[in-house]
Amino acid sequence: MSIWGKIAGLAAGYAIGGVPGALVGVLAGHFTLDRLNDSQVVFTIALISLAAKMTRADGTVSPIEIQAVQNVLRVPDSEKANMQRVFQLAQEDVAGFDTYARQVASIYADSPQVLEDVLDVLFYIAYADGQLHPAELQFLQIVADIFAIEKSTFDSVQARHDGSVQDPYVVLDVDRHADDATVRAAWLAAVRNNHPDQLQARGMPPEMIHIATARMAAINDAWRIISKERGV
Repeated sequence: MSIWGKIAGLAAGYAIGGVPGALVGVLAGHFTLDRLNDSQVVFTIALISLAAKMTRADGTVSPIEIQAVQNVLRVPDSEKANMQRVFQLAQEDVAGFDTYARQVASIYADSPQVLEDVLDVLFYIAYADGQLHPAELQFLQIVADIFAIEKSTFDSVQARHDGSVQDPYVVLDVDRHADDATVRAAWLAAVRNNHPDQLQARGMPPEMIHIATARMAAINDAWRIISKERGV
């Protein structure tokens, strides 16, 4: 069953019905994310809730950003209208984005890599229009603080999405003065932690696994540049 089918299945009992109905349950406080038993559903609802808030960070909601979310989630044509309604519900909710961020941080307190996955996808959406607005950057920094993500990790995630960042050491989150063995170990660890199988095991829905392809490409490009420079 697709992630949208799973989310729609939670909507029973809500008058609005369908996928938006399931989100209404969360956004209206009828149930919290930590009461849901499906890790893929939790991940997706957390992402949608935060992404919807982030798209308003710069004061305008770009159709490109909404399209980016649809692309990330591989939203089928039959669910795109629902996707837009979900966004409107989350954007209009009175709860601040930090409420969702803290709830997500609590759920994944023992799985920090999942929190990095959420941040990574939010960066993907933020860069969808080709630039990162200062308000979006501030939003992401606050979310990262709530997630207890270190600055070096934050910079590494951002570097994978920002084409203007030319430092491959930032991408691999390793000191540029480290020896060859240390740099290679950082590359192998990044490859291992970001393999599609690992992402799915952490709860990322199959619809989003394509994100791992772009992530792995950035990681391998960084290592290719470094290994060529060092002749290793």
